[in-house]
Formats: sequence, C-alpha cells, structure tokens
Amino acid sequence: MQRKAYVPGAAALLAALLAGCTGGSDDDGATDDANPGTVGTASAAAEPGRYRTLPEPCGAAGRSTLDALLPGIRQITDEDQREKAYAGEATHTFDTDRKVGCRWKVESRDATDHLLVDLERVVSYDTSVSDDSEAQELFAKMEDVADLPAPASSSATSDASSGDESGASTGSPTATPTGSASTPSSPSSPSSPSSPSASTSSSASSSASSSSSPTSSSTVPPIDLQPRLLDDLGDEAFLDDALSNAGSTAQQRKVTVAFRTSNVIVTIEYEEQSATLGVAPDSEKMQDNARKLAAQLDDSLTG
Repeated sequence: MQRKAYVPGAAALLAALLAGCTGGSDDDGATDDANPGTVGTASAAAEPGRYRTLPEPCGAAGRSTLDALLPGIRQITDEDQREKAYAGEATHTFDTDRKVGCRWKVESRDATDHLLVDLERVVSYDTSVSDDSEAQELFAKMEDVADLPAPASSSATSDASSGDESGASTGSPTATPTGSASTPSSPSSPSSPSSPSASTSSSASSSASSSSSPTSSSTVPPIDLQPRLLDDLGDEAFLDDALSNAGSTAQQRKVTVAFRTSNVIVTIEYEEQSATLGVAPDSEKMQDNARKLAAQLDDSLTG
C-alpha cells in the first residue's frame, strides 16, 4: 500500500519539473524577442584631412618670385644682407604641425614692401565632423571678415564716360575735367576759335591736362581688379584689395589672397607703400604677383 502511494507522487513531481522546464524555455524565447536589434554598430568616425604636416613657409617662394614681389632685394649691395632678405623671418608659433608662417620686409628707392605667407592645418576635435568640413567653416568666417564688396556695375562708369564725351562734343562748360585750365577766346581775335590750328592746340592742351590731373582719373578700380572670389585656386579662394588714404602721407595698398585646399588654409598678405607722395601702388601688378605666389603654393600642396 505504501509503495502504490509513492509512485503517483514521483510521477507528479516529474510532471512539475517538465512543466517548469517548458515554461523557462518559453520565457527565454520571449526575452530574446523583446529587444530586437540591441546589438548595433557604432557610427563611423569622420574622415581625417588630407594633410598631416605643413611645408616650410620661408622656402615656399622662389627667388625669382621674391624678386618680383620685393624688388628692393636686388638693390641690396651687401651680399649677406641680401641673403638674409631672401631667407625671410619665420613667424612665432606653438605648434608647427598646425600653423606656420614667414614674413619679409624690403625697402627700395620707390617703395617699401611687406610679404606674409601663413599656412594653417585645420583639425576637427569632433569625431563626427571631418577636418575638411571644419576648415570649410573656418574659411567661410574669413570671407565674412573680409567683407568683400559686391562688384561695382560698369554701367555707371559707362554712363559717366558717355556724359563727358557728350558734353565735350557740345562744348558744355561742365565737360571740362577738374583741374584742367579752360582757355577763353581772346576778345581782340574773334576769328581765332574758328582757326584749325587753334582748335587743335586747344584740344591737345585739354587732353594733356586731363591725363596729368590726378583728380580726373576714377578712384574705382576696374571690375576685374575689385575684391572678389577666385575660382582657380584650391577648393575655394578670394582676393581682397585695399588702398589706404592717409592724407598727406604716402599711400599704402594691401592685397590679400586666401585659399583652402582640403584641410589647409593659406593666406598671403602683400603690402606696398609708395615712397612718392600722391602715387598709389599699382593694383594690377600687386594682384598679379600675389596670385602667382598663391598658385605656386597651391601646386606645392597638391603636387
């Protein structure tokens, strides 16, 4: 009798164990299915910039280039002083892997020239932002600071020129250029204005006076010389041109060319102060020399 009572109890215990195992298996399955996709991949880090180092800035410009930018170098008679002028002076920096620069200053009989070459390698400290994107944002801020003016329309200059020509052809007194002398007709010679030789002489005198008078020339530079964006340097570039007017002192012009190639930003500042009062440094020549140097630096970076 006792043995019969024992067998059913063992069977019940075995059934309970089997039921528990089955329930545990179902619970595990439910747990696994409750959190799909929990094992994900981390977001990929942004690509680093192309450049990891910077070139030596004082050797960035060749001697022929410096001769054009700093003509006073060739006037230095002392050989040691001339070599020192060619070498330039490195700017102070705390990290030559991030920022380097070089400056030159040379005086000549006609002008004093300054040249600065600055290179900065931009590095992003945000792993989600690439070095190139960081450099692009920094360069955009440089453009904002430069505050490049909108190109002046040539229509106003054209209209003014047409008006002057029209006035000159009708004999209007307002057509006389500022600073040029008008020659009144002599009362004792009423027939002199109709004389061909007198008319030719008067025209030649008026033309010479107009060309020699500094106030007769427009202070607005041609459109192709105005501050502007450039499309032939690096990934993006701009040029700025500013002429200081210090009254009775000599005029000084500053041409800035800046461009970005990947994560490196290059800035060239070229200044010239004329030794002659009232004579402004040549904008076209300075811009051409600065852009040639910028092209050389761009080639050295991308080459």
